[in-house]
Amino acid sequence: MDNGASSYRRFLDGDDNGLKEIVENYKDGLILYLNGYVNNIFIAEELTEDTFFRLITKKPKYSGKSTFKSWLYAIGRNVAVDYIRHNSKIINVSIEDIENYSIEQQSLEQSYIKEETKIIVHKALCELITEYRNVLWLVYFENFTSKETAIILKKTERQIKNLLYRARKALKLKLEKEGFTYEEF
Repeated sequence: MDNGASSYRRFLDGDDNGLKEIVENYKDGLILYLNGYVNNIFIAEELTEDTFFRLITKKPKYSGKSTFKSWLYAIGRNVAVDYIRHNSKIINVSIEDIENYSIEQQSLEQSYIKEETKIIVHKALCELITEYRNVLWLVYFENFTSKETAIILKKTERQIKNLLYRARKALKLKLEKEGFTYEEF
């Protein structure tokens, strides 16, 4: 049983510190992952809160068939998909919100991705289609296996491997346009 699973078990048994540990360990990564779906860091933060709220209120059963992290990210993905379905209309945003969004997104990204090369890779990643961006994020930034990624994205492991191949190829082309060669990173 991994740390997240043991923390969740303690939470279910009444220890609120278990939930606190889960939030501390998974919050930042989950926010950045969900930002890949909604392209708004503030909404991604809200969706992350909704994911943890779902753990508190519904207390879904963790079966242990995958890692706790992949199970939690799958719940987060479902929350994001529900949000997108319900809010598919154009959202009006004030200029002040855009400025705040830009400032906060930069500081969050810079604290999470420290090296300059990784920032450039991250920017190129953001330009990819959502499906490519998500598979690359889960495998390379969150260190999920192909099997775990397949569970999160509700695809077969073979589909993930094919998707990963195409996503890496697309990312490589984007980086080459920016002047990077594959050997540099």
